[in-house]
Amino acid sequence: VIQIGSGFEISIGETAALIAGLMDADIAIRCEEERLRPERSEVQRLVAATAKAEKLLGWRPEFGGREGFRRGLERTIAWFRDPANLARYRPGSYQT
Repeated sequence: VIQIGSGFEISIGETAALIAGLMDADIAIRCEEERLRPERSEVQRLVAATAKAEKLLGWRPEFGGREGFRRGLERTIAWFRDPANLARYRPGSYQT
């Protein structure tokens, strides 16, 4: 098994706050108790260990670490702000 990921962890709350900051949006985050992982859940934190991918495949994330994540979000936001991209976007279908 080879894990592919950013190599760092960030919470959903931190991600939402970062996106809101990049978009100059005021947000309020609500937490629904029934959606939280149980205290004794098998995992509380998820982060990919990418050393094996780098060693065997020479792979490294293009947008690694917190700064790379931020750059990736900036590019994603810019893409969605372009009307030409939105004309082609189909939210109901899987696209790569």
